[in-house]
Amino acid sequence: PFRGNPLAVVENADALTPQQMQAIAREFNLSETIFLLEPRNPVHSARARIFTPQRELAFAGHPTVGATALIAQTRGRDILMRSGLAVTIEADVGVLRCEARRAGDGLVYAQVALPTPPSSPRVAPSAAALAAALSLPEAEIGFGAHRPSVFDAGATFVFAPVKSRAALESAKPDPALFSLALRDAIGVYLYTLETLEPTSAIHARMLAHGLGFDEDPATGSAAAAFAGVALAFERPEEGEHEIRIEQGDAMGRPSRITLFMSVENNALADVAIGGLVCPYGEGVLRL
Repeated sequence: PFRGNPLAVVENADALTPQQMQAIAREFNLSETIFLLEPRNPVHSARARIFTPQRELAFAGHPTVGATALIAQTRGRDILMRSGLAVTIEADVGVLRCEARRAGDGLVYAQVALPTPPSSPRVAPSAAALAAALSLPEAEIGFGAHRPSVFDAGATFVFAPVKSRAALESAKPDPALFSLALRDAIGVYLYTLETLEPTSAIHARMLAHGLGFDEDPATGSAAAAFAGVALAFERPEEGEHEIRIEQGDAMGRPSRITLFMSVENNALADVAIGGLVCPYGEGVLRL
């Protein structure tokens, strides 16, 4: 409780209009609120709609992970206590195949597989433009083979490799330049190899663009899209890879996301993200 990225899951949302969903998300004022509806295909567990305080998203990883854990706990608790449970959620990006398993101490581990690998929809802003948009020296942008990039895994992000954690933590959007650099992207994902924990591969921040909040403690869709970054700049060998990501520490909301990716013929074959979920409250909305 009170760590990670807080999430509201609204069940039985079929009677709500999109306007009501947006109003509820604005009222909760969390990074995202996910609404669960009856699936269009009854073989699936639920249909989901995801809203930030300002707009609807086609996909977001952190809400889907949280919803998977809730569905597993409320609909298959006995199975969850004995073994893992499969959950399928209909989203605008396709059917999301998810898994949940009990992790002890009231926690649930949930994992979401992407229906398609990340893509790179356009050219990234230059290092100079991105540095100016983030109020950083241009020399801090880029390390090794890593350069600014744009990847999409249901939502588009600009990825900014930053040499040091100190620079990453000092980054601040310039109001006049941030929107120009990001264009249609919903955020910039800053990452560095200077991590807090030795088991982590990168330390990250996500500065949001047009979502109704400034920064996100954990961003599953960006973590999933990072598979494209890893493939492009690290050139991993064939097979399965696991990348542990730190995020949210400077906000006082430390979050840990695990990215799973498999490479076949120098291309991404499968991508999934996972993390621990801690259910700690419930209530009723009266509209």
